[in-house]
Amino acid sequence: MSAVAQAKPSSGAKVGLSLVGLFVLLVAWGGGLVAALVVALALLGTPLFAIMGGASEIAWLMHRDAAYHHLRYIAPTVLDERFAGSPILVTIPLFTFVGYVMAESKTPDRIVRASSAFFGWMPGGLAIVCIVASAFFTTLTGGSGVTIVAIGGLLYPALRKQGYSDAFALGLVTTGGSLGLLLPPSLPILVYSLVAGIDFNKTFKAGLLPGVLVMVMLGVYAAYVGMREKVKLSPISGREMLAALWLLKWELLIPVIILGGLGTGLTSLDESAGLAALYTLGIEVFIYKDLSLKKDLPRLAKSSMALAGAVILILAMANALINYVIQEHIPNQVLDFMVKLGLTKTWQFLIVLNVFLLVLGMLMDGFSAILVAVPLILPFAARFNLGPFHMAMIFLLNLEIAYCCPPLGLNLFISSFRFNRPVVDLYKIVVPFAGILALALVMVSYIPALSDVTIRRDIREARETAARVNSPPREAWLLECVQEDRTNPLPCTEEDRKKWPGGQLPEPAVATPQAPAAGAEPSSEPGTDSEDEELLKLMRGGDAGTTAPAPSSEGSGEINEEELLKQMQGGGDGG
Repeated sequence: MSAVAQAKPSSGAKVGLSLVGLFVLLVAWGGGLVAALVVALALLGTPLFAIMGGASEIAWLMHRDAAYHHLRYIAPTVLDERFAGSPILVTIPLFTFVGYVMAESKTPDRIVRASSAFFGWMPGGLAIVCIVASAFFTTLTGGSGVTIVAIGGLLYPALRKQGYSDAFALGLVTTGGSLGLLLPPSLPILVYSLVAGIDFNKTFKAGLLPGVLVMVMLGVYAAYVGMREKVKLSPISGREMLAALWLLKWELLIPVIILGGLGTGLTSLDESAGLAALYTLGIEVFIYKDLSLKKDLPRLAKSSMALAGAVILILAMANALINYVIQEHIPNQVLDFMVKLGLTKTWQFLIVLNVFLLVLGMLMDGFSAILVAVPLILPFAARFNLGPFHMAMIFLLNLEIAYCCPPLGLNLFISSFRFNRPVVDLYKIVVPFAGILALALVMVSYIPALSDVTIRRDIREARETAARVNSPPREAWLLECVQEDRTNPLPCTEEDRKKWPGGQLPEPAVATPQAPAAGAEPSSEPGTDSEDEELLKLMRGGDAGTTAPAPSSEGSGEINEEELLKQMQGGGDGG
């Protein structure tokens, strides 16, 4: 009897299944049975790559045009140079491997010690240490779960021991798991750049100011809490700073290798990633000796490559689905629907966009959200004249918030598991931190200069290069605003639209001949229109009036070719 009772679903499960069934029915009513089937499979936990690949196949096979009823239309955008030849595909497994190696070594301990030495003496110092260490670690790992487990696991007990409240300490380490997504060399920035078709080096530069802004805002809040809760400060020690920095010196060279190689042009992105992976493995095995080449390397390689392979597979299937979405102009149809609803202002679009990205970020992991949403929102961003790097910062900052936003933020579940707390208890705890991130999102959304200020020099140089050859500044337009068709960029400002209509050189004006005034004598000066007309008549053998050449001496009435040649060369009057 007890076994039967245990087999019966609980009331909560019944409610959940009922809501899922209702949602699937609504999708079937609005989008058809095929769409409802895809949504149902997704809600039942079918792998994301299977959902995307299967949806692509079904969409092409059910296309209204029979010419598309085969699967060869999936392959082109997956196997072409823009995707298969992208260096970012190589960097995904390499950077993932770097993150796993650092997480399994004692690098988190060294990062925390150095951060404590430099910031521990400030009000809220240890909390600021958590912010800086989490951001630094996330840029190299790209995974919020790894950061919470590695950095949060170290700092949570230290925060509690120094006197911070349990709610603040837990909320800080939970939020810290998603910091650093805007800072180079963040893996989400690379994936976004690949999908959006923008230069990842410039996206790195664009993320510096918004990323630092988020950290400063959280740091100010941490200092306020530290003073409010009268947390004891650590004594400042120059010797400890030098000792901790010297201990961390080898890890500090990792971003130098990556960004230095890219900035100087000595290495490409994939080469920098390869050097960073080899360097990280070398220092952890042979210098620090935290890991064993024989014992740990196979396990770390297997784990990191499994994650990287899943990301690349999802990326390929998402690209296949994007092919259909673009072919059928689905974003334009959605945009027309939004316009009919009255959403015609940029500020209105930004509100809808942020809500949409926040919900999507809670329902999907960061990479999947980028692959699914970026192709859908870029046409809208182009219509509302948003900058490509402004759009990138809005998207990635939404991911940061979604990771820790109730009720479905990924960080909440990871933190709940790591610190053995009910997820519901974390909802109230993370609200102040999510509110600070939301304020930063409002600032980034409505102050485009925060995202574009570091790119303005590149835009100016692109304009100067185009001006030297008197051609439209198409490279500058690609940096200034999102383009619906990157192969044919269009002007972004009203001034450029007037100067370069349709993005092309203006056609030269055709001079309209003016009729002579009444009673005016026709011009007889060489090179005038009157002489040209008479000369044309002579060439056609017609009567040129009083200025016509005299007949030849033979009196044949034919035009003397020698005289005509003189007139054409301007060497005589032909008379």
